[in-house]
Amino acid sequence: MCGIAGILKLNHHHRIEEGRLLRMRDSLWHRGPDDAGVMVAERIGLAHRRLSIIDLAGGHQPMPNATRDVWITYNGEVYNYRELRSLLQSWGFRFETESDTEVILHAWELFGETCVEHLRGMFAFAIWDVRKQRLFLARDRLGIKPLYYAVTEKELLFGSEIKAILAAQGVRPRLNQAILPEFLATRFVAGAETFFQGIHKLLPGHTMSWTPDSGITEFRYWKPPTTHQGEERLSRNDYIETIRCRLSDAVRSHLVSDVPVGLFLSGGLDSSLLAALMAPMVDEPIQTFSVGFSESDANELAYARMAAESVGSDHRDVLVSPAQFFSALPSMIWHEDEPIAFTSSIPLHIISRLAHEHVKVVLTGEGADELFLGYGYRYRATAWNSRFGAVYGKVFPGGAREAIAAVVPKLPKAMRRYAERTFLALDMEPRQLFFENFAVFKDELRESLLENPELFHSREPYAQGLRCYHDAGTETLQCMSHADLQTYLVELLMKQDQMSMAASLESRVPFLDHLLVEHVAAIPGSCKLRGWQTKALLREAVSDLVPKEILTRKKMGFPVPTSSWLRSQFRHILDEFVLGPRSLERGYFRSDTLTRLVSEHCQGKADHGERLWLLVNLEMWQRIFIDGEDPALVYGNTDHPEFHFGESGFRAAAAH
Repeated sequence: MCGIAGILKLNHHHRIEEGRLLRMRDSLWHRGPDDAGVMVAERIGLAHRRLSIIDLAGGHQPMPNATRDVWITYNGEVYNYRELRSLLQSWGFRFETESDTEVILHAWELFGETCVEHLRGMFAFAIWDVRKQRLFLARDRLGIKPLYYAVTEKELLFGSEIKAILAAQGVRPRLNQAILPEFLATRFVAGAETFFQGIHKLLPGHTMSWTPDSGITEFRYWKPPTTHQGEERLSRNDYIETIRCRLSDAVRSHLVSDVPVGLFLSGGLDSSLLAALMAPMVDEPIQTFSVGFSESDANELAYARMAAESVGSDHRDVLVSPAQFFSALPSMIWHEDEPIAFTSSIPLHIISRLAHEHVKVVLTGEGADELFLGYGYRYRATAWNSRFGAVYGKVFPGGAREAIAAVVPKLPKAMRRYAERTFLALDMEPRQLFFENFAVFKDELRESLLENPELFHSREPYAQGLRCYHDAGTETLQCMSHADLQTYLVELLMKQDQMSMAASLESRVPFLDHLLVEHVAAIPGSCKLRGWQTKALLREAVSDLVPKEILTRKKMGFPVPTSSWLRSQFRHILDEFVLGPRSLERGYFRSDTLTRLVSEHCQGKADHGERLWLLVNLEMWQRIFIDGEDPALVYGNTDHPEFHFGESGFRAAAAH
């Protein structure tokens, strides 16, 4: 796990300024404190920061081939590198190191741009081919590793994080206002755009190539399958057997390392079964780590300890206070480069700092929910609405449906809360049933919040998700999973990468081994969700591995009690970052709507916690990246004593 960066001059007469390249590289120090390197050759500059995991003595980057006419800078882990190494040796390639980096380098020499199809793992890398004058960028299939880029009139800049591109000072940090409606609806930006004008993501499963003759070309080499191509559908028992086998294989492959590997253990099904599979595969007791809050409805530590005891792990956990949570927020926004979509990012970083004291690598259960349909209410409610709504549409004529829909807003509050999210009130299209129905700011509220009405009407906030949804065919459950794997999950993976790497910790995701994903993504959704039971197929496949109390417990989803915190002792954060003069002067949101949201939330008339969280994050992000404010001063510029949390408590929590 590392950090990469680079500059390519589009005009061959221009030369690389090494000082800029060094600034880009060292902005990523946290991603690789063990080693650093640069390569500068006329129009190209490559940079690297290394967190040593495999071949600790070798593997220095940027790395050249034997003739020094192909160079690579690489971030990630290739789990089948030993098998690939043997294949390449049979073709006559000689190796100077034991690293997976050199395997990718020689795979490029043999396979060219199709080398990515031979890699099993997580990766983002850049290759410079001197003879072909070709720059090649690649990102893994699911988007586990990040890669950003910007193209100006003079150069192409790229890096593992946006801050590396900004450090080159070739792109001025400006808010990409066009994404605001999507951010308000979904919490994040799907697709290639970012919050910064002119800075883009290389999408998962994509490569990008540049040559003087062809310029920039982009190619998609992988996407999740929707059916078992050329294969008959298996029986339920066969699916259960193959899932168990493939998941075990994925866990075993993800243990490849020359340093200790630990596990984030939440006490839920996914991480608990990883612990059960992992424990017999290693010689020593596995090291597990958990995080929680003092509030009982946001604390899963008892279940995590139960799972740890069942596998005999060496377990540690940490309790996070509200002050520690908010103290960490500005610096975590800096690390994430964009407003933090999920409140769980903060405890994720704190547990990463705890784990860093003991291991360099952890496994996590990310991806299981999207793959096996684990979001109960979201997936169940949509499937239920789709199924019964179709019958409802056939039985009741259009006029009757319109009359019933008109009655829903007049129902008592308790009844209305549920009825307005069903087929009685919703359009039966996926946009309403699956996307808008679970939006943070729904259409009406989003329109009333945005100061510029043209911004609201300028684009469809669910465009990327809808494309992925419709690509999957007609089965509702399969379509939802297909959309989430390529949108929602990608944001979760960026959260995990940046929050763990901020602590110089590598996180690995066995559920997203692409061989497992290709198999499970094509299994009919009806096998994964049965009645009210989520992850039905996965539960059956591992029923003998996980304690029954965990196997049957209700999913909590890593809740963070920010709503109650913002309503009580941290109300002043809303006054400063939502209603404060700096926030209002930006002119993006209507002050009357902001005032109403804060008032209703603090008086307990409505729960706007998620909405206010997004608005607080957006304002903090603008102060840090647009205004250029030091994250350490974001609270310090205010007079309220509770803003001055200090870092001592945060450090103590992380080192517990």
